[in-house]
This record gives sequence, structure tokens and C-alpha cells, in this order.
Amino acid sequence: MRQKKWFLLLVLVLSLSLILAACSGGSDDADSDDSGTEQSEGDTSSESGSDEGAEESGDAEQVLNVNIRTEPPSLHPGLATDTTSGAVLNQVFEGLMRINQEGVAEPAMAASEPEISDDLLTYTFTIRDDAVWSNGDPVTAHDFEYAWKWVLDPENADTDYAYQLYVIKGAQDAKENGGSLDDVGVKALDDKTLEVTLEQPTPYFLDLTAFYTYYPVNKNVAEANPEWALEAGEDYVTNGPFLLDTWEHKNKVVLTKNPDYWDADTVKLETINMFMVDDENTALEMFNAGELDWVGSPTDSVPLAAIPSLKDEGKLNISPLAGVYYYAFNTEAEPFNNENIRKAFALAINRQGIIENITKGEQQPAMALVPPSIWEENNEGYFADNDVEKAKEYLEKGLEELGLDSLPTIQLSYNTSEAHAVIAQAVQDMWNQNLGVEVELNNEEWNVYLDTMGAGNFQVGRMGWLADFNDAINFLEIFESVGGNNYTNWEDAEYQELLVQSRTETDPEARKEILREAEAIFMDAMPIAPIYFYTNVWTAKDYVKNIEVSGLGDVQYKWGYIEK
Repeated sequence: MRQKKWFLLLVLVLSLSLILAACSGGSDDADSDDSGTEQSEGDTSSESGSDEGAEESGDAEQVLNVNIRTEPPSLHPGLATDTTSGAVLNQVFEGLMRINQEGVAEPAMAASEPEISDDLLTYTFTIRDDAVWSNGDPVTAHDFEYAWKWVLDPENADTDYAYQLYVIKGAQDAKENGGSLDDVGVKALDDKTLEVTLEQPTPYFLDLTAFYTYYPVNKNVAEANPEWALEAGEDYVTNGPFLLDTWEHKNKVVLTKNPDYWDADTVKLETINMFMVDDENTALEMFNAGELDWVGSPTDSVPLAAIPSLKDEGKLNISPLAGVYYYAFNTEAEPFNNENIRKAFALAINRQGIIENITKGEQQPAMALVPPSIWEENNEGYFADNDVEKAKEYLEKGLEELGLDSLPTIQLSYNTSEAHAVIAQAVQDMWNQNLGVEVELNNEEWNVYLDTMGAGNFQVGRMGWLADFNDAINFLEIFESVGGNNYTNWEDAEYQELLVQSRTETDPEARKEILREAEAIFMDAMPIAPIYFYTNVWTAKDYVKNIEVSGLGDVQYKWGYIEK
């Protein structure tokens, strides 16, 4: 009977849809997010349309219309932590390296591959001679040093992605322990030479340099105007294939081709209109009316009701995505300060049912933190899906430990989205039927929601994380310490020590074993209830060619073009 009632609920909501959101993360997730950089074994890269050369674009108007769904929280590379912001930043800025169509980091602002010392600790980059800012200034090594140290400066408190720089010698000490920024291992030897010294060998470091936290910032402009990144204008100076032409808050962002970009001949699109339409059904109507050319991943979603027909017509694209959709528990407040209560709620969710009846995007039930595209073992995970009897045992044990006869009404929070609402309604019913717990739902607009989660004013909250680079540490380090993207406020000394050990372990198999041990500790504590591992799901007009959608949730328009 429990399943029958839940199934009827799902039938009623089939017309609603799923947004594939993230970190970093986490489109609307703190990104993790919500975004990604590294492409290595286990990742895929997909493209819309043919792989014919851009010369096939002919005389077609090179204007692309897409939907990013919501206002980007920040268009400052050092402050952004989500995929919506990343979707813009990845077009208007460029790092030392860029992830190419094959998913490999290749020189971008760097003129060539860096020189790497024998001990794999020191990287020497040469900035290309034709790298210029949109105001005509040359891009220099000093701009990189300034940008990275700005993120690491304790005076800049909102740089939640500072930990992405902690592979650099002295970076963590400067940010967290009062160490000197002068001792951080990044130094401009001259205008064209950047020397970076790492704490330990880091095999994914070059991929990190393609991530937006590692983007340069025009030092002269930023020092003259600390608020340079709040609006489009002459002070919003960038170095990527596109320029930020217009930023109409809560309406749209307009990008235009950067004629001074070093590889401008490759860029065919002249204009990218990024609309902020928060209703996915409205976005699909715009797509069908020819007002949008693309609907779906990474920052938008395809409405559920449209998925069957799009599949039948061969117009739906689905590809693997290294990311996890999850519910975070507030482990600082009763009742979710109790491990057994958290386990009860996590095990009382029918993930396969959610995927089959709601999301329908070939996602995979998640009973682990790290996606199986990184660790194949996590196809199974750490517990059984929808294990109601075990969940009841945990609930009973947790109530006894808390000295309670029953739980009060629990609040489940999510950021505004029909899709998040549908999933929350289904989980609400599951927890009520399986655990006898009353659940009330609470939704907030994305920016408000992030503030609420960050302040700890929640009990259970929807989150997601898309990989910034294809390594398990990127998922595990989110929860290394309280703050930043760790909304659960859970931390564990043994877990922290294992992550520290992993950073100095050079043997890949030994390192994996250390990280697997850390994940086991995390999953035993259950500060989150993982729901499913993401996929990229999108549809595009046939005339849209060579848009790269990566297995990390990134979309790159540099190689795209319109062919009509």
C-alpha cells in the first residue's frame, strides 16, 4: 500500500521536470556547483551536431540563444562556486590551460606546455605573447599571481573555492593559519613567466589551471575598482573567446565575440544570448517557437513530459556526468545530529523509483558519494536502495538515543524548481509512509537558499555537486571541514587525516585505498543522503554544431557555430 500511494503521486506529477543542477557546486549548486575542469579516464565529451569544420557555417547568422535559468550569483572568478556562474565565466575568461574537445588540458594563456621539475613540484609557465585583455592590456604573469593570491587573502572572506588552490605550497597556510602570502608558491618572475610550486605532486594540476578559480584577473583594473565584477561595463575586463556585452540582472546575459582573443579565428559565434527563464516548460515553449536553440544541460533542464517524445524522435542527448544529487542533513541540530536518524532517512528513499518515474534521464541510484565514472565500485555503493526495514531499525535506535518517542515535523528545503519540488514531494511521501514522519516542504529562490543553507537555518536541504576535475578528492574534500560548500557542518578528525595522507601519497593504488577508506567513514556517518548520479540531458536545434558538453558538466561555445 505504501508503494501504491507513492506511485499515484508520481503519476500526478509526470508533467513536471528535472533540473540537472550542481556544485560547485553543484546549475544552481555551490558547484560545484557545480562545474568542472579535468577530463581524464572515465569522462566523456559529447557534441551537438556534426564534427565538420566551422567553415561549414557559411553565411548563417552566428547567434546562439540558450537558457541559464537564473541569475549568476557571481561573475568574479575568485568568488564563483556554481555552474550558472561558471557557464558564463568559462566563455569570457581563460586560464593557463583549457580543456579541449577531447577532454584534455591544452595550452591557452600559456604559450606551451609548462616546464616541470624532476620532482614534479615546480611548474614554469610562459604566457603567450598574443594574450591581451579586452581593454588592450597584455595578460601578464602578474595577473595570475594577483588573482590567485586574492583568493587566498584572508581579507576576502567569501572565496569558498580557495581550497582548490591548496595544492600550491603555502596556500592553505596563508588562507587559514595566518601565513604570509609572500610565501605562497606562485610568483611572477617577469611579465611572461609564472612559477608555481606545489605542496606535493598533483597529477591533475594542469586540469585545475583550466578551472575558473585559477583564471587571471586584470590586476590594474581590479586594484583601481574592487567592484569591477558587479556589472557589465568598461571595467569588466576579460581575456576569453567572448566578452560580457550586457548583464541585465534576472533577465539575460549577452556575450559577443572577442575580436582580440588570441584564437579568434576559431570562434565563429558572434553573439550568445543567455536568458534567465526559471520555468523549464516556458523554456521548451521558447525552444519550439525558435526563440531558444538549446534546452537542457548544464544550466537548464528538459521538461519530463517532453522526454519520451524527444527520445522517440532521436532528438534527446544523454551522456554521463560526474555529479551527485543529494540531501544534506544539518548535523548540528536535533534530530539530525544523530547518526542513526540520518541513516534511517537515507535508507527510506526509493531512488530507482525516482529515476524511473520522475527524472527519466538514465540517472543512476546513488548509495555513495563518489560517482561510478570515477570509482566503478560505487555502482553498488554502501547500502541497499529503499531498505525500509533497516531504516525503521535505525529510526528506533536513534529515537532511543535521543530520548524521544517520535520525531516532530521535519522540514525539507529545496531551491525553487518544479523538478526539485517533484522529487521533494515524492521523498516527503516516502518518509511519511516508511518512517511515519510528518514532513513539510520549504522552497526558496537560489541566492536566498544559498544564504539559508550557509547560515545553517535548515534541517534537510537539497544540494548537488558536479566535479570540478575528475578525481575522487574533489567530492571528498567538500566535507573536509565546516564551511565553504559543506552545508552539513559535519567534520571528522580521522576523515581529515586520511585526506591529508592522500595528498602526499604518490602511488595511485595506495592513494585510492586511502580515499576509499575516507569515503567509508563518510558514508557510515551519513551526513548526506545521496539520491542519484547525474547525467547530461539536452536537446538542440539541428543547425547548432560543435557545442562541447563534457562529462564534468561544462559547456564550451568556443568551437560552436550555426549552420543553416
